[in-house]
Amino acid sequence: MLTLKMLREDPERVIAKLAVKNFDARPVVEKVLELDTNRRNLQTESDSLLAQQKQKAAVIGSLMKAGKKDEAEEVKKEVALLKEKSSELLARADENNKELEAQLVLLPNIPCDLVPPGKGAEDNLVVKMGGPEVVLPEGALPHWELAKKYDIIDFDLGVKLTGAGFPVYKGKGAKLQRALINFFLDVNTRAGYKEVEPPVVVNAASGFGTGQLPDKEAQMYYVGLDDFYLVPTAEVPVTNIFRDVILQNNECPQKMTAYTPCFRREAGSYGKDVRGLNRLHQFDKVEIVRVEKPEDSYAALDEMVAHVESIVNALGLKYRILRLCGGDMSFTSAITYDFELWSAAQGRWLEISSVSNFETFQANRLHLRYRDAEGKVQLCHTLNGSSLALPRVVAALLEDNQTEDGIIIPEILRPYTGFDKID
Repeated sequence: MLTLKMLREDPERVIAKLAVKNFDARPVVEKVLELDTNRRNLQTESDSLLAQQKQKAAVIGSLMKAGKKDEAEEVKKEVALLKEKSSELLARADENNKELEAQLVLLPNIPCDLVPPGKGAEDNLVVKMGGPEVVLPEGALPHWELAKKYDIIDFDLGVKLTGAGFPVYKGKGAKLQRALINFFLDVNTRAGYKEVEPPVVVNAASGFGTGQLPDKEAQMYYVGLDDFYLVPTAEVPVTNIFRDVILQNNECPQKMTAYTPCFRREAGSYGKDVRGLNRLHQFDKVEIVRVEKPEDSYAALDEMVAHVESIVNALGLKYRILRLCGGDMSFTSAITYDFELWSAAQGRWLEISSVSNFETFQANRLHLRYRDAEGKVQLCHTLNGSSLALPRVVAALLEDNQTEDGIIIPEILRPYTGFDKID
């Protein structure tokens, strides 16, 4: 959530920067500033009434000591009227503040200066490409046919048990999933990320803290009886570990990693681009989360991008890194780098990671702060990234490593899988 200080100090900059996200912020910003002015005026009026009550209370005390009970009773009536006015004022202030909060949460995060303008995915900027060229054997198959051929992922059984988008991993397919999760976690912990295992259901306060609510409510699975949400990413519970926390200066940075199953409704997704593992309602993902001082967060972002790239390189896959344009960024992000793998069998790029800096946007919602060297309490910066989301990694691994007599497992994974080929 943007801070009121930011909006008060330079509203035109906020409006101009949010235009990069193709968001017309002027009506909301103007409404916020109007409500903020009301809030301060109401506070001033309330303080004045309270001061009058205190003053008259002292007068009542003096009159009572002087034995002037009738005069004291008249002043008490005046105090009662002041209290009634104060109650009315508090009710008005409460309504005003609720409306102010409702307007503030409509504003997305401001993109940083590195974010290119653009409307959608076609305007994203390719900043790097890497990995080996993929040469497939004649008659190469897409991953959903390979999965059936080698009996490692059963999409039809998932439909029977639950519905489309909930595959069943079998045999070496299940072991490959477990191997990737363990490999990703091991790489992350070696890089200094502390592993945590959070709940996979969260309350509404957690969803609000990281910005999934109310922006992405329709994409989240809701458990109505308990008022919980299934996590769409480990970012939500892990970042919320620091909700309502004030870190000491020497406690930054915080670096954490977690594996969770993730659940996304993906309403309206259909067609050839969602076949097989391309888009699921339940999938496994390993996440990295960082809490940083503002002056350190962009160096941390570069470090996270390099870290994810090292994992992709270790798997021997062809990839590219994109800096997302304003129109393709999330509501909460100040800047995002996407990683995509080349699926030679499908002839298309598959997104497998997003690495983002949210600056103070999430921290303001979370009330996540730190005490700087001078002892002043400041908002932290939060960052997160996928390292990695499994489904499309598995899709690329199966397709790009297929041979006439089986699918070759990358050497780095063999200590985890216990086998070097799926056949």
